[in-house]
Amino acid sequence: MHISAKVKEMEFSGTMKIAAKAIELKALGINVIDLSVGEPDFPTPQRIKNAAITAMEKGYTIYTLASGIIPLREAVGKWIKDFTSVEYKANEIIVSNGAKHSIYNALQTIVEKGEEVIIPAPYWVTYPALVELVDGVPVIIDTTIESGFKISPTQLRAAITPKTRALILCNPSNPTGSVYSKTELEEIGKIVLDYDLYVISDEIYSRLVYDNFEFVSFPSLSSELKKRTILIDGVSKAYSMTGWRIGFAAAEKEIISAMGKLQSHMTSNPSSISQYAALEAISGSQDDVKDMHKVFSERRKFLFDSLCKIDGLITSNAKGAFYLFSDISHFIGKSFDGVTITNSYDLAMYLISEAKVVTIPGSVFGTEGFIRIAYATSMENLVEGVKRIRIALEKLF
Repeated sequence: MHISAKVKEMEFSGTMKIAAKAIELKALGINVIDLSVGEPDFPTPQRIKNAAITAMEKGYTIYTLASGIIPLREAVGKWIKDFTSVEYKANEIIVSNGAKHSIYNALQTIVEKGEEVIIPAPYWVTYPALVELVDGVPVIIDTTIESGFKISPTQLRAAITPKTRALILCNPSNPTGSVYSKTELEEIGKIVLDYDLYVISDEIYSRLVYDNFEFVSFPSLSSELKKRTILIDGVSKAYSMTGWRIGFAAAEKEIISAMGKLQSHMTSNPSSISQYAALEAISGSQDDVKDMHKVFSERRKFLFDSLCKIDGLITSNAKGAFYLFSDISHFIGKSFDGVTITNSYDLAMYLISEAKVVTIPGSVFGTEGFIRIAYATSMENLVEGVKRIRIALEKLF
């Protein structure tokens, strides 16, 4: 049987592999605390589910325009403007089957074979894979906990070559939760304009920023940068709609038109029912979003404070998303019960076996020596999970 080299060489999503292990243990009746999955634990708000039911009852179950229904694209434009002050018309917005699909469309549209795309690490696991799928070349810039896991202007300039086409910027970041300040973004913006690059600005977690930190959307920096930016967002995280598969991209109309042409051949259109649900999500009352944000904020504070009390574990005080990224290098080389920790994957598997707690190794995100811990779960689970992690780590010597 012939499998293409491109697909054969591709790895399964590392986060999904760990999640599968958690599912396996749960199926055996084992009490597992899952701090790995990057999706809210809240149900989709009832008003949104009702909108989907109404759409079905009205017969909105047929093909739509490939780029999405116009009312939703208009609403997305207003939603973005209200939050960022950046204005996009309906023909500058495309609705896709999740933000991941939007990013793929963007890369396929702007990247030629052999062109380079800069990706700061730690990175969301899918970025390099998507670049390779469109025959581009991922160029990884390593960041550190001391820099808040953010690239510096010096690093960015050093990574640019004549083949560089774009920069993928995840802000707020998955997996670290870091958020760039306006000054930091402006410095990046100057370099982007100097070298005539595109920026794919993944802002899917932009509604989840804490401690009164001022989130700044990349295309809001200037009209020139808006022209060089493909803004990525969606309803999955802020509205607890991961399974509905609706993401957005906003950019210059020529880019959006090209992405729409591509999408018309790939998927025809996003789910019609999900589109009407998303329309209600972003157009209706935002009280449920505020309520979820408050809970995430409380969980984040508890988890950060608790992890900081564990000897040997160093945790970055992230301002966004629903993840914390912890340095586990202190435990490298230590052992318990015949198990020696040699890397972050070993530690993650040790925590699963010894503590029955699921986390994600930093190696999955391109950065060894860390684990990602998600607080998109109940406070009860966080309390028990931290307790189990502390006891398991204390056994290592």
